[in-house]
Amino acid sequence: MTKKQVHGFTKFFSLSFVWSFFQWFFAGGDQCGFVFFPTFGLKAFKQSFYFDFSMTYVGAGMICSHLVNLSLLLGAVLSWGVMWPLIGKKKGDWFPQNIKETSMESLNGYKIFISIALILGDGLYNFCKTLWFTFRSMHSAFKKNNLQTAPDSKNQSLETRRNEVFIRDTIPFWLALVGYILFSIISIIVIPIMFPPLKWYYVLVAYIFAPSLCFCNAYGAGLTDMNMAYNYGKVALFVLASMVGKEKGVVAGLIGCGLIKSMASISSDLMHDFKTGHLTLTSPRSMLLSQVIGTAIGCIVAPLTFFLFYKTFDVGNPNGEYKAPYALIYRNMAILGVEGFSALPHHCLHLCYGFFGFAVLANLLRDVGPGKSGKWVPLPMAMAVPFLVGAYFAIDMCVGSLVVYVWHRIDKVRAPVMVPAVASGLICGDGLWILPSCILALFKISPPICMNFLPSKSN
Repeated sequence: MTKKQVHGFTKFFSLSFVWSFFQWFFAGGDQCGFVFFPTFGLKAFKQSFYFDFSMTYVGAGMICSHLVNLSLLLGAVLSWGVMWPLIGKKKGDWFPQNIKETSMESLNGYKIFISIALILGDGLYNFCKTLWFTFRSMHSAFKKNNLQTAPDSKNQSLETRRNEVFIRDTIPFWLALVGYILFSIISIIVIPIMFPPLKWYYVLVAYIFAPSLCFCNAYGAGLTDMNMAYNYGKVALFVLASMVGKEKGVVAGLIGCGLIKSMASISSDLMHDFKTGHLTLTSPRSMLLSQVIGTAIGCIVAPLTFFLFYKTFDVGNPNGEYKAPYALIYRNMAILGVEGFSALPHHCLHLCYGFFGFAVLANLLRDVGPGKSGKWVPLPMAMAVPFLVGAYFAIDMCVGSLVVYVWHRIDKVRAPVMVPAVASGLICGDGLWILPSCILALFKISPPICMNFLPSKSN
């Protein structure tokens, strides 16, 4: 079966790469190529309902659960199929007639802040839920500290050996303490120089509170498998943005958010890695050294990769291929933290209240709903993404979900094993084509053909 998985990965990797290469020839201009194929007609295309032949999203849809994909589609239909056309008709009433579409006071403001409301509602609920499970588990552990089960001798022997290996090569506490203090001092000095709006004392406070936040996040992630680092970052974003003020609050809030999020996230990831090392009898010192080497390489590769994209593609363009939606979402969270509710368009606050409440209620129904009804409740976090990005990638993901469903109906034995390999091949093949396309763009080599679709009268 392993050989079949490798063969399936290689086959679909090659097909995906060749397909991306073939598409490139027809993308010689704005809105040209298969990416802008009006699958359901031009009117639906204007509302972003089309299949863009992205093997990355199809592969991702094959890996994600049906509930995630259907939640994406529901969010796309609700927003781009119903809400945005209706709110667009209120132009001149709810928001100014002659304002730019990219302005926060136009329809774009509704798209961004309603998606933020869904994300915050979902995040806040899961944040509180994770804290509850964390503190309840800690309380139970302290209360029942003396109660131990008696494992069988074989498992006990293996567990004893794992503990011996892990403790023998344990990392000294003084090394962790000195390293944290050293990097804290470097950050307190360097970060305000790089980003003057974030003063040194804000960085100091962040590093003082970070260990407790990191512990809570790592412990909670171990219990629930949910990394809440982004929610810790959002709290820091709102607090710093409101404290710094209107002039420099947006930048300070975003940098503080990234600082807290990075520390909380890496603590959770490290605990997962160390637990894997414990189970596989791997030395924690070897794992830490590997992490240091990987981080050092990432400090070089990540900026180079970013600037390769930034120089080659129009990153952040809401109408382009690389929209970077979360950059826009977090920026507007910071604006909301600085300016308050005055930054919202007309009636937007009431809609945000409604969708925030819907996100909390949906999660509550999933957890306490009767019987198996909870598993059919849509995921608010998944619904929020198409509100801003568009419906096209939700359709791609649902195509992947449909492929998995049909495959399972046809071959229940091979499908669970082959689906991850085929999906990975599709994603990797499409992703690898980005590198040669970047190189071609850097050398000013453009696709030779522009395949565009227009109404017959325009032709």
